[in-house]
Amino acid sequence: MRDIFTEIFEKVAVDPMEAARRGARPKLRKRFYQRAHVGEAADGGFAVLLDGKPIYTPARRALAAPARALAEELAHEWEAQGELIDPARMPLTRLANAVIDAVADAPEAVAAEVVKYLGSDLICYRAEAPEGLVARQAQAWDPLLAWAQDALGARFVPVAGVVFAAQPAEALAAARAAIPAASGRLNDIWRLGALASVTALTGSALLALALSAGALDVDDAWAAAHVDEDWQMLQWGRDEIALAARAFRYVDMAAAATVLRLTR
Repeated sequence: MRDIFTEIFEKVAVDPMEAARRGARPKLRKRFYQRAHVGEAADGGFAVLLDGKPIYTPARRALAAPARALAEELAHEWEAQGELIDPARMPLTRLANAVIDAVADAPEAVAAEVVKYLGSDLICYRAEAPEGLVARQAQAWDPLLAWAQDALGARFVPVAGVVFAAQPAEALAAARAAIPAASGRLNDIWRLGALASVTALTGSALLALALSAGALDVDDAWAAAHVDEDWQMLQWGRDEIALAARAFRYVDMAAAATVLRLTR
């Protein structure tokens, strides 16, 4: 069954490689505005405006952010567009659309899905061999487990192999408490959406929580999420198709990290 992350973030994904594989040529809209800027929104947030007029999401909701700095980053994406408006070059706007149109309507379900990832988190499942991969996983992931225990009071247990092993209920509860509450507050909704995006992109809710807390930066989080893939390429050579797909996903990762940084 498709999880809620797929339902939400697939709607705003604009992967040019996938479009090319399908033979699709998206029709881009011509730029119709002179400048993008920021104004105050009716709900107390900050609206992104085009020549003084609001921008609307696909669900016809106003594009507005909880922090001025975040709204300015969104406006910069719109300002940077050339003759045509290309959604593939607007990762922050794509994430904003997902947050405003989908996460805001189902925050409890989104938070619950992050908790599911905690139950079988990427960084808890370790290779039994070869020795080099075991060492790389430990180097990248052990500090994150230590952070979770120290900062969250959540003691997750690493598991050898790929067979599911339940994590302590106390650890799951402690980590769950760090997920933004489904309170309806605009700031929490945005942080929850960004956290969910990072979780889906990396396969690790613990990585997403550490990034959210500022315990590591986006490049370190991204590298930690790809330890296994990088090891395979070290053994068998570069996979240019995989690397190109990763580069596209990194753009979305960086957008989510921007939201977490500017709403912290």
